[in-house]
Amino acid sequence: MPDPGPGNGLTTPPRPRPRRSDAEGNRARIIEVASAAFTGSPDATLQSIAKAAGVGQGTMYRHFPSREALLLAVYRADVEALVQAAPRLLAEHEPLEALRRWFGRLAAYGRVKQGASQALEAATRADLGSPSYPPVAAALDQLLTACDDAGQLRSGARADEVLLLVSFLWKVDNGPGWHERTERMLGIVIDGLRGDAASR
Repeated sequence: MPDPGPGNGLTTPPRPRPRRSDAEGNRARIIEVASAAFTGSPDATLQSIAKAAGVGQGTMYRHFPSREALLLAVYRADVEALVQAAPRLLAEHEPLEALRRWFGRLAAYGRVKQGASQALEAATRADLGSPSYPPVAAALDQLLTACDDAGQLRSGARADEVLLLVSFLWKVDNGPGWHERTERMLGIVIDGLRGDAASR
């Protein structure tokens, strides 16, 4: 086979350079720190997140050129973690407790989304809203089915309707008592879902 050198008219396309492992580590660490930061304060800045992650401003902007880009990355990571949490929680807890804990994760996820700008909201509707909904609904359906099979919830609870019920998670204000308020409202949702389960 002839050597595809410059003399025979053939060229070999350059191979894409693999992302260095330290760069991947920096990116993952930034997303992890940002997720915690946005949960604690939706207004957290890129500068404060870079400092907490132990990276310089240049490293931050190479990975995430804008706050919206970082929020989108956190959004994607949270969706994936939320979906993966359902089977793990069911393996570790009885169904109703697994559902409670999953709702707690959803609350934190909603806290991050609440801090998004209008640009992020538009981007998530176009890029993530439709693709992310089916796996999240499927994860919730897995939890609801397990609770139903265990006789811990009223029969017929549907994931799409339950997600509508908990949509308040995106509307809770940023006051100091947001966590306690969210817990109370989620407790009301759980009690409503239990309904006549005790008599079944």
